[in-house]
Amino acid sequence: MKIASTFLATLLLSISIFAQISNWANYSDMKNVTSIAATDNGTWAATSGGGFFFNSTDSSFTKINKVDGLNSNSLSAVTIDNFGKIWFGSDNGTINIYDPANKQVKTILDIFNSNATNKRINSLGIAGDTIIVSHDFGVSLINAKNLVFFDTFFKFGNLPSNIKVNSVLHSNLIYVCTQLGLGIQKAGTINLSAPDSWSVYTTSEGLPSNNISRVVKFNGNIIAATDVGLSLFNGSTWSEFLPQFNNQDVKDIIVNGDSLIILANNVISSYKTGVITLASSSAELINIGYSKNIGLLASSSGGIFNLANTNNLLYPNGPQANQFPSMVVDGAGNLWSASGRDVSGVGFYKFDGGSWTNYYTSNTPELTNNAFHVVYSAPDNSIYFGSWGKGFTKYSGTTITNYYTTGTGMVGIPASPDFLVISGFSVDSKNNLWVLNYWPGDGNSLSVLSPEGTWFHLKVPAESGFILEQHFNLVIDPNGTKWYSVLDSKKAGLYFFNEKGTLSNLNDDISGYFNSSNGLNSNLISSVVVDKRGELWVGTSSGVNVVSNISGLVTQNGGSPRISSVFVLRQQTVNCIAVDALNQKWIGTNEGLLYVNSDGTSLLNILNTKNSALLSNTITSLAIDENTGTVYAGTEEGITAFKTSAEKPQNEFTSLFVYPNPFRLQNSSGQLAIKGLVKDSDIKILSISGNLIRELSSPGGNVAYWDGRDEKGNLVGTGIYLIIAYDEDGNNAVAGKVAVFHD
Repeated sequence: MKIASTFLATLLLSISIFAQISNWANYSDMKNVTSIAATDNGTWAATSGGGFFFNSTDSSFTKINKVDGLNSNSLSAVTIDNFGKIWFGSDNGTINIYDPANKQVKTILDIFNSNATNKRINSLGIAGDTIIVSHDFGVSLINAKNLVFFDTFFKFGNLPSNIKVNSVLHSNLIYVCTQLGLGIQKAGTINLSAPDSWSVYTTSEGLPSNNISRVVKFNGNIIAATDVGLSLFNGSTWSEFLPQFNNQDVKDIIVNGDSLIILANNVISSYKTGVITLASSSAELINIGYSKNIGLLASSSGGIFNLANTNNLLYPNGPQANQFPSMVVDGAGNLWSASGRDVSGVGFYKFDGGSWTNYYTSNTPELTNNAFHVVYSAPDNSIYFGSWGKGFTKYSGTTITNYYTTGTGMVGIPASPDFLVISGFSVDSKNNLWVLNYWPGDGNSLSVLSPEGTWFHLKVPAESGFILEQHFNLVIDPNGTKWYSVLDSKKAGLYFFNEKGTLSNLNDDISGYFNSSNGLNSNLISSVVVDKRGELWVGTSSGVNVVSNISGLVTQNGGSPRISSVFVLRQQTVNCIAVDALNQKWIGTNEGLLYVNSDGTSLLNILNTKNSALLSNTITSLAIDENTGTVYAGTEEGITAFKTSAEKPQNEFTSLFVYPNPFRLQNSSGQLAIKGLVKDSDIKILSISGNLIRELSSPGGNVAYWDGRDEKGNLVGTGIYLIIAYDEDGNNAVAGKVAVFHD
């Protein structure tokens, strides 16, 4: 894909039109906690979806993610330095330093930019003004004041070079915990880069295992935690410590006052003179912390909790998981998302713009399972979810209705007819619900539920002679033709079907299919959408096709459909496509989010993790709220949302809202937003005396922009300016005004 990337980057340099993008936001699941660091008033947590702070005083959460300045959202370690700054390590080697005082983030990329194959930060420690970084190829030391690396160690005695280091203890000497043994600095040595500056201890010296997770100093002794128990060091050899933990995977140990706190097999114990069990949990526990003598636990499946109440899991509101295979925005502006297939599915989620609501079998017993992999919003705002094996579910208001083989007549996969996978929905102009069957054992790929509650099951003639699997991407065009894709290698391609408005009469049905021999870039189709011109946009593994003149399929002498390839999107692996209110297209790929004009002739923008707040370059799903112009991009690390100028136009003029007002001009690219437009509005900017300053045409939506310049391209002078907007016929108009100043 390097060729494609170079091509797109070069093309973008020649393009001067960009989307108006603002109000970036990230939304992610933060229950998968990888590390915690306690303070006097709360706990900082590193998670796979960003970082958060739990304030134990008021039980509030503060989230920090890429929008706030983090370079990476997938965090693996956290610590707090002696200046009160929060250090986050990442899976990709990035280190972010967050200053709560000014809410600014600084980033260290030395490990990220290294030539190492694996770069994960496994733990962060503090020794005075030094940050000790344990990572996948050794140990690095950073000056906490100036953020400069002043040493990195790759080789410890006879251990392999570039070994993964789990954690480090600095207590007079430096103790390096690895999966192949423990490296201990030799007394008096200074050059720690020299391998002979380290003594290595393994099972040969008495350790119960070579996989050491952590070492602490307790009551003057060095204690090591391993995956098969605890061990005590006498200065030369190791011996068994606390035999109760033999053959137990000790994930973490810390010293709290005069007690040793031990985490093993999801049980938390305390040792002073004897072992006392403090608590246990069904959640996967990985890390211990203490705040004002209150024990805190980090869980990879449930956030954090304190020992006083192990049932009270603490994590910020968010989606149930960072899994977004299919998303949609309903008429009320709510975002809905499916979660996944088979055992990966965790139900479905709703975001109302302020908070997330998660639905799964544990909290919504009406659901038959959690494996919902596709979602559709009907015109009446009913939400449909396709299940992987249990049919589909309708959510309407607060009512949940399940549709399965019993009562519908639908048949599941050939080997197990009760295993019914539904992979698509669409409602036609007569309010019939069309349902796509992923792999129908009886060959009825399409089923229809009429408004009266009658079921019809249809074999598509183009599939005759085959029982095909992997049906996806059902849409209905303005002519009532149903389109969907099939990935089955026996007859893969793009299918169409039209029943001519007679569900009971099969004699007038038309159908067919297109594949690469007809002009498709590839038979591996990932997305099919109908745009506002009634044209079909088809995303494939090798770019995007546009199928036009599709009315000819049902119109006499209408001609055949035409298949063209979108030049600016060639060679791209397309995962999803969304159409905004201005008929512009957003294309989700494995290399970021591409934005093209309505006919695909111009690439308007490329968004990726380097130039935006996108959480990942692999976009798995897209959804757009046309009323606000908000784009939601789903990734495996969470959702990135942003506001665009592509808002749905009003039906009629009411009033103009212009902002910022006053409009302060600089020698820059400042923009005045003019909001409240109807479709295809024209705009005149007038001086207070009525002289024409500038004429503009809206891009077609609710919002247009003025750069503060006259027809000659000069910045206007300070003063009051009138803004007149009128429809294309000139019959309706609305006025506003703005004060313009020069800074």
